[in-house]
Amino acid sequence: PYYVDINQNLFLEAYLHSSDSNLVLFVDTCVASPNPHNFTTVTYDIIRNGCVRDSTYATYYSPYTHMVRFKFSAFQFIRNNPLVYLQCELVVCRAYDYSSRCYQGCITRSKREASS
Repeated sequence: PYYVDINQNLFLEAYLHSSDSNLVLFVDTCVASPNPHNFTTVTYDIIRNGCVRDSTYATYYSPYTHMVRFKFSAFQFIRNNPLVYLQCELVVCRAYDYSSRCYQGCITRSKREASS
């Protein structure tokens, strides 16, 4: 556990341990939940499909392509739940493979037209 105050900045770093230096790490999704076993019912999106959803989210420079650094402000769920759990999904890609997920950035899905 990591204890913080509301609105305190949380700084995170993810590092891929690999002997292959031609890999890139990308933060695809980070979701918060008051339940450590359920990240689908009551959730808060910090970043989803590469799209930033939280205005306090920011990325930081990393000297390595296989390391990502970011921050967001601590918050509290409705009904004063004192615990917040974080689940992040990261993608590993080949460096300079511009068709890979890592280089696509934010992906928004277009809505389908309803048929009559």
